[in-house]
Amino acid sequence: MQPTVTIRGPHVPGGSMFKKVLVANRGEIAVRIIRTLRELGIRSIAAFSDADRNALFVELADEAYFLGAGPSTASYLNIQALLEVASLSGADAVHPGYGFLAENAEFAQAVADARMIFIGPSVDSIRLMGNKVAAKQAASRLGVPLVPGTQEPVRSLADVENFVRQHGFPVAVKASAGGGGRGIRVVRDPNALADALERSSREAQTYFRDPAVYVERYFEHPRHVEIQVLGDQHGNLIHLGERECSLQRMHQKLIEEAPSTAVSSALRAQMGEMALRAASAAQYWSAGTVEFLLDQSGAFYFLEMNTRIQVEHPVTEMVTGTDLIKEMVLVAAGEAMTTSGSRSDLDGHAIEVRINAEDPQNGFRPSTTSITDYLAPGGPGVRVDSGVRAGSVIPQYYDSLLSKLIVWAHDREAARLRMLRAMDEYRIDGPVTTLPFAQSLLTSEEFITSRFSTTFVEDELSRLVAHLQPVVTSGSAQSPGVVRVGGREFEVEVNRKFFRVHVSEVEKAPSVASATSRAVRPDVSKGRGATLASPMHGTVLSVSAAQGQTVEAGQTVIVIEAMKMENDVHVHRSGRIKEVHVRPGDTVETGQPLLTLE
Repeated sequence: MQPTVTIRGPHVPGGSMFKKVLVANRGEIAVRIIRTLRELGIRSIAAFSDADRNALFVELADEAYFLGAGPSTASYLNIQALLEVASLSGADAVHPGYGFLAENAEFAQAVADARMIFIGPSVDSIRLMGNKVAAKQAASRLGVPLVPGTQEPVRSLADVENFVRQHGFPVAVKASAGGGGRGIRVVRDPNALADALERSSREAQTYFRDPAVYVERYFEHPRHVEIQVLGDQHGNLIHLGERECSLQRMHQKLIEEAPSTAVSSALRAQMGEMALRAASAAQYWSAGTVEFLLDQSGAFYFLEMNTRIQVEHPVTEMVTGTDLIKEMVLVAAGEAMTTSGSRSDLDGHAIEVRINAEDPQNGFRPSTTSITDYLAPGGPGVRVDSGVRAGSVIPQYYDSLLSKLIVWAHDREAARLRMLRAMDEYRIDGPVTTLPFAQSLLTSEEFITSRFSTTFVEDELSRLVAHLQPVVTSGSAQSPGVVRVGGREFEVEVNRKFFRVHVSEVEKAPSVASATSRAVRPDVSKGRGATLASPMHGTVLSVSAAQGQTVEAGQTVIVIEAMKMENDVHVHRSGRIKEVHVRPGDTVETGQPLLTLE
């Protein structure tokens, strides 16, 4: 493996114990970690896939090494390749960020076996809390209240049906080694149990390399509140208050804030004590998060503990003045954390909006394209954690998060208004993003009065999307200009960021709009013809239809994976399948025929 050529000025040693740290991640969290390492006087090592050659984190790192092909299994999930990069670069520690291998005990152990430091908790802590069933058992022994659920991973459909007979519907089928909303299926109908079990297990194997799942009661309208914990190897363990994470869609968080309006100082202290009990059960050090469900009566239940930094950690940093990444580095080196004392009062209010490359008006389909123009907001109390810039290409292989917009103010309403101002300033041209949808959420009466639950977005989705402006894309996004020479037209793309010029002759077609026109983005999956086309660029995960089979309008026939999301593709009318054009594992482009009806 050969490093890219990166020239940096000399680092001033900060008395740090680490000289080089491999950042085993990508995107905005890799940028976030690199920045803290630089402030600590530590050289950062990036490892990048073929799809991330020109990514921002690669440019910012002190050294960057090629890791493998685009799919995460060939790159960011490839433990052997990561260790080879660590060895070649001379790294003496590894920070895993979140996602990918952040909660993988096998990876943490492999790092230790290679005589490097894993910047995170101990392998034993990851193993205990990474198994959600074992974590619940450990928490229960210390008196932490639990959501009713199976005490062991379910082995069969009969196990799930037995749990339902005892506890009733609805239930949630969850990945035992899961996190980040992956591998979860909510079931309200006995006829859907088998499919939920199969899909949750498949997702668990895909994302966590462990197909085990468990079942628990599903509360219809709770709030999702999590407690940030921080510990060191000297026996110090504190909590830094809570984060409100109830605004989610398909178990993916959209907006987070700290503190939660549903949590009083007394309840914060009570939940914090239970979080510390759960963490102490794992003899925990480093940054970690204990997640709870909070019902309308104020009762709370332990869900799980995430043994890593969270996507939403900036809101805690904003209201506590703590650099959690810095604390993780210090703790991993055996030093005492610099923050002391659990927090029962927090300073001001912080809100975070996740900005994803998804189209809310088209079922939140992933939008994989290039960013043609980018301008981040600024001003007092505004922070942007971003992994992209103008010229960035959004790969299909990873999740759709582009950046996080975080604001702080003295109270919640001031923070809300500041966020709306910052969102108005934010410019990301090229992909369709969730920014307008976030604006819709923040201006809703439910958000303003803080009367929402984890089901709010799903329940009110059509209303929240209805008033958004139609999504348009510019034909000039990929080709800034058209030059006419000798009666022939050429598209000219000039990217000064990378000093690249691309010229190609325009192909004339009467049905295609000119390069300077604007057109409504089509939803190719809803055409009324005989051909069902792919609504996105991605990988075919499964095909549940065959030639000669009769299907009904709205029936799911193909599942496409894009940006770590499974997307069901439905037939638009009833009929008999004439031909299936794809099979599992195929890569498909937007508009590519998937199957044909007679």
